[in-house]
Amino acid sequence: MPASIARRTAAALGLTAALALSACGNPDDGATAEVAAANGDTTKINRSPDQNRVTTEKVEAIAERVPEEIRKRGTLEVVNSSGSAAPLTFYATDNKTVIGVEPDIASLVADVLGLKLRLNPVSWENIFVGLDSAKYDVGFSNITVTEERKEKYDFATYREDNLGFEAKKGSGLKISGPADVAGLTVAVSSGTNQEKLLVEWSKENEKAGREPVDIKYYQNDSDTYLALQSGRIDVYLGPNPTAAYHAASSGKTQVVGTYSGAGATLQGLIAATTKKDSGLAEPLADALNEVIDNGTYAKVLKRWGLSDEAVTASEINPPGLPRTAS
Repeated sequence: MPASIARRTAAALGLTAALALSACGNPDDGATAEVAAANGDTTKINRSPDQNRVTTEKVEAIAERVPEEIRKRGTLEVVNSSGSAAPLTFYATDNKTVIGVEPDIASLVADVLGLKLRLNPVSWENIFVGLDSAKYDVGFSNITVTEERKEKYDFATYREDNLGFEAKKGSGLKISGPADVAGLTVAVSSGTNQEKLLVEWSKENEKAGREPVDIKYYQNDSDTYLALQSGRIDVYLGPNPTAAYHAASSGKTQVVGTYSGAGATLQGLIAATTKKDSGLAEPLADALNEVIDNGTYAKVLKRWGLSDEAVTASEINPPGLPRTAS
């Protein structure tokens, strides 16, 4: 579509803009945090289990095209990562209620489809295992469109994918390309598009006669940030929203570079992810376009300080992160 093509073309001219965040907890109850977007607007984030999510109406013409098995069941089985990553998907102050921008967008889609939302938090790798076995209908978990994944899954896009390089405050690092991470120790989550990009950069460095990247993997974010503070790693590469949110809230780190999740020439996109040919991708895209058009999508992004990552339309299976070069 013209608007989204223009957006990706603009991304090809350089790195994606950083999502500027500042956060502070409420000293009284710990259930709110203030987040400021790049344009200076400030949003108070509700971190309590009482979310009062943005809602929208069912659209019968879209709902009737949902596969019959799902319509009869009456629930939309959404799988998402159990890892706590504010403001994407994380646990509320009761440590059991799943909240964040991803569950909120999934909730809007379920509304349009006339289905009850059911969130199923699992480990990252089990998201895809569950989709493969049809245990879950769709993944809303900051999943990037990649050319490799398109062989097994269908995608309906709903947010830009921007990556952030997070380093210890005062490190002096500035990262904009492969040469800037040569010889550095960088942590990344296994099986993610961030890992694919980092592996590709490391190979580029070796071909250019530079040192490769020393890639490290940790079980969870807390272990990663402990390693960052202790100096065992130089940088953590993750989703830019979570990197910026953590840097602002901790005061101990900073984002030292951003990059499109699909590489230098293509704007990365986050998408609702379904098993290939499940029949659900088109109703999902239509539902997402409905909430984009009626304004509830914008309200959700603003609610979590992510208005800068909005898309103008949902696309089915657009170009994604290219395969890693051999």
